[in-house]
Amino acid sequence: MAGSIQTTRSTTIDESATRVLRNTYALLSLTLLFSALTAGISMALRVPYLGLFMLLPYFGLLYMVEKTKNSAAGIGWVFALTGWLGFSLGPVLNHYVGLSGFEPILMALGGTAVIFGGLSAYVLITRRDFSFATGFLVTGMLVAFVAALANAFLHIQALSMLVTGMFLFLSSGMILWQTSQIIHGGERNYISATVTLYVMIYNLFTTLLHLIGVGGDD
Repeated sequence: MAGSIQTTRSTTIDESATRVLRNTYALLSLTLLFSALTAGISMALRVPYLGLFMLLPYFGLLYMVEKTKNSAAGIGWVFALTGWLGFSLGPVLNHYVGLSGFEPILMALGGTAVIFGGLSAYVLITRRDFSFATGFLVTGMLVAFVAALANAFLHIQALSMLVTGMFLFLSSGMILWQTSQIIHGGERNYISATVTLYVMIYNLFTTLLHLIGVGGDD
């Protein structure tokens, strides 16, 4: 139909897309393991909650990843970024362990794995093209981030739950979008793809952990 949104392309993935996909998942797996290690170190050291102070190193490292993504140095900065995010997550994990043991963490990990695996498989199997959602997802992420920053000072429970839901929905959408970009040729840099997917997995895990924690407190 003329004027309809094109949501599918070729049913095959070309060689260059396959290579980017393979490299992305390999690097993503290593960074997830590394951030788990740094989170464990942070928990063992009982590092205090960093709050908004974790954002300055995060944005600085993100800038360095973007600057070096076309060189071998970019891989090192990816590990620095994901290691920092894991380290800053340690105090949050200790908080939930102190409240309810490891059960909320394991449930959040399981939920994150199911969501990421399901969304990735959906795109890889159907070959759907989600490039049409680019503007919506970028704008939504910006709005959610600003709302989260505002609520760090306002401490409004209803806004907190709204922001949590927004991040859960938008992070899922970004996983669909980024995977689609790889297989349809819109993304040819596996370092950039890895960082996007890692941050979305991080968002999924933390939002699920928050939701499970809130449910456990009731």
